[in-house]
Amino acid sequence: MSTVPTSPIAEAAPLSLCAREPHVPADRLVAEMVPPPRFDSVRFDTYVPDPDQSSQIEAVKVLSDFAQGLGGAHATGSGRRRWFAKKPAAPTGPRGVYLDGGYGVGKTHLLASLWHATPAEPSLKAFGTFVELTNLVGALGFQQTVQTLSGHRLLCIDEFELDDPGDTVLVSTLLRRLVEAGVALAATSNTLPGKLGEGRFAAADFLREIQGLSAHFRPLRIDGEDYRHRGLPEAPPPYSDEQVTKTAYATGGASLDDFPSLLEHLAKVHPSRYGALTDGVRAVCLTEVTPVPDQSTALRLVVLADRLYDREVPVLASGLPFDQLFSDEMLNGGYRKKYFRAISRLTALARDAKALVAQ
Repeated sequence: MSTVPTSPIAEAAPLSLCAREPHVPADRLVAEMVPPPRFDSVRFDTYVPDPDQSSQIEAVKVLSDFAQGLGGAHATGSGRRRWFAKKPAAPTGPRGVYLDGGYGVGKTHLLASLWHATPAEPSLKAFGTFVELTNLVGALGFQQTVQTLSGHRLLCIDEFELDDPGDTVLVSTLLRRLVEAGVALAATSNTLPGKLGEGRFAAADFLREIQGLSAHFRPLRIDGEDYRHRGLPEAPPPYSDEQVTKTAYATGGASLDDFPSLLEHLAKVHPSRYGALTDGVRAVCLTEVTPVPDQSTALRLVVLADRLYDREVPVLASGLPFDQLFSDEMLNGGYRKKYFRAISRLTALARDAKALVAQ
């Protein structure tokens, strides 16, 4: 059992994620479709290309030109549709760009920079992960989602992955409707458009839908190594339960939960609410980290890791190191890219937490 510190610096007990059951209204889901806090201030000129990777330098130029080309889109800069405007002609080629590359090469930085550089009011641009987009459809319904997003100039979709046949058909249909309405698309993924779905379900059965998705995008390859490991030290080893607990009590706004209980709680909260689950949390402290027991639990943890990374919330933990969370079967399966991304991001957040450790 963890020891509760009695130091004078402990002014209040830490928060508990397991005690939170946030309810997020649909209008908040729409309003929050902007780049996450980690990417509030990024721009093309703050992206530092690897000098050995010409594709990174080229990506900045292509995306800058793409952003400027959206200045004449069908929506007005005032946030209102120009109802008397002529209906846009059906696009004859790809209406979007697709950033393909490995982990940590700066794809999300570039995608957020594109959002910021596009000459339109924020209300006419949407930015969200693939999961957040499907959650929006679940909250609003398909027709309302189409109506809500059709007036936009740009839809940015981060971490684009198709995990089941239902999502394939849903997203294919949604994007087709938005392209027909004149919305430009931009997406990031670790999988080329024509390869979406491979290893996760019988992609051949949905080949037409997948090819339809691919037709909307111009692939833009970005090579390079994970910048989170470029010249940085190894992730710190796990701490003791006592160190984690002391740190949680000594850090204002920190949460403290045991890892198995948090995994159980995530099953009770819809993934669209994981961002709200972390509202106001300055650090996440976890004790008794153990291997994730099954794939459903693992995928929920991936979403939480993404939300924590977006919000730059450090994670301090005891038990197993984060690179031992997922089994070999998981790391070699169809969702391996998600799991490797989660490991990379949790490792980065564990390094951030090192400065918080109570001595």
